Amino acid sequence: MVTDPDFHVFDTTLRDGAQREGVSYSVADKLAVARLLDEIGVGYIEGGWPGALPKDTEFFARARTELQLRHAQLVAFGATRKAGVRVEDDPQVAALLEAQTPVVCLVAKSDVRHVREALRTTLEENLAMVADTVAHLVAAGRRVFLDCEHFFDGYAADPDYGVRVLQAAFGAGAEVGVLCDTNGGMLPMTVGRVVADVRARTGGRLGIHCQNDTGCAVANTLAAVEAGVTHVQGTANGYGERAGNADTFVLIANLVTKMGLPVVPAECLPELKRVSHAIAELANIAPDDHQPFVGASAFAHKAGLHASAIKVSPELYNHLDPAVVGNDMRILVTEMAGRASVELKGRELGVDLEGQADAIGRVVDQVKVLEADGWSFEAADASFELLLRAQLPDAAPPLFELESYRATVEHWGNGLVVGEATVKVHVPNEDGTTERVICTAEGNGPVNALDKALRQALVTRYPQLAGVELADYKVRILGWRGGTSATTRVLIDTTDGAGEWTTVGVHDNVVEASWHALVDALTYAVRHR
Repeated sequence: MVTDPDFHVFDTTLRDGAQREGVSYSVADKLAVARLLDEIGVGYIEGGWPGALPKDTEFFARARTELQLRHAQLVAFGATRKAGVRVEDDPQVAALLEAQTPVVCLVAKSDVRHVREALRTTLEENLAMVADTVAHLVAAGRRVFLDCEHFFDGYAADPDYGVRVLQAAFGAGAEVGVLCDTNGGMLPMTVGRVVADVRARTGGRLGIHCQNDTGCAVANTLAAVEAGVTHVQGTANGYGERAGNADTFVLIANLVTKMGLPVVPAECLPELKRVSHAIAELANIAPDDHQPFVGASAFAHKAGLHASAIKVSPELYNHLDPAVVGNDMRILVTEMAGRASVELKGRELGVDLEGQADAIGRVVDQVKVLEADGWSFEAADASFELLLRAQLPDAAPPLFELESYRATVEHWGNGLVVGEATVKVHVPNEDGTTERVICTAEGNGPVNALDKALRQALVTRYPQLAGVELADYKVRILGWRGGTSATTRVLIDTTDGAGEWTTVGVHDNVVEASWHALVDALTYAVRHR
């Protein structure tokens, strides 16, 4: 194990993060998430609550033989003994030992109101529950961390009792006392003040666990670190109950790059983006494009002013090199774009614009006009690349010349709905002549039928289209004018099995908008295969 003894990064994705609405990990998922978290160098992975949840009990049993962690230690989570029950007789405490993890994280009440109203016991009995359980686990060879639930709310009601809970835990052998903002209602200035006071009154290592109900979970955690905390808890992508938890990826990135604390091995930092997205897939949640550090848009620049500065030096508008956290910079080309944006985007797409000032100017003007009509190239790099290349002196000719197309929808008496399309195109031959081709195809809708008919018309001349297929189709209505009259934007994702690209089309007619996107999709395939 390569756990830093001076600072703990403790991840609770598999326990607290799993409480997010809509998340339900299988045991196999939990094992996969644990392996991924280990790859970013966290010191501790809280796997769940053995004894309380059968799935978590199975996870710990399988983890003993199926998990080989390089950086992290596995942690079992559970509660102190029940009021009035001997610690040796409490089945949930026994389940913590049976999990056979080197570390146990206990949760205890630290708010007098919760002790009296939720546990329905005395303040002294609660302290005994903490001390007895910690001592019992330490005697069995376990390292023990204590989560002080509702610590900050409890401190506001009684600033002494939470400290007494911590002292009872430390006196019994606990290594860490974690101050929990369970309701997530704190702000950084309060957290910093409370942590500083508690640190001055206790002698053990303090930790911090923040929920995100004020949107300040990461900021609160960093404020606690500045006040002396050396154990931070978070979850992958901030998953968790209600508004979630402090985001482990954002915490690590800030601690390392902004506060200069080497809390994970250096080789793990560039894995942050990859692991973030992999865990999102396992949770069946779309990655947040705007997530700090690891989101796809975290280093995306849209304004022409930004692009002009970035052309001189990327550091001028990036707070750090995106590669440090495994991300990369993107230039977005929109109506806000200037010449620098187009030039940088061309470089990103592999288009040489050296000495092409006139072409760049034409592209800038064209983008502004098109975007005013509803086109958007932010998510359609393939269409923008074709637009860009069409302005260069050596621009390739179109794949075909359209004579006409027709698309219909037929509703049969048995309820089946079938789309049919016919395309008439003139396709160039290698000898310079052209051939008139007419193809008809059926599909489950007019766009699907058009896609099949056009592909069929072109595949003889361009055989590389045989392995290309539509992967996704999105429609957005723009500028609604009442009834069914509106401008329509269509985005089409296309794949050849090895890569995927996105094209865009805009028109008042959804079929015509789809036609523009389809033509770009097939043209891009031919140009790149």
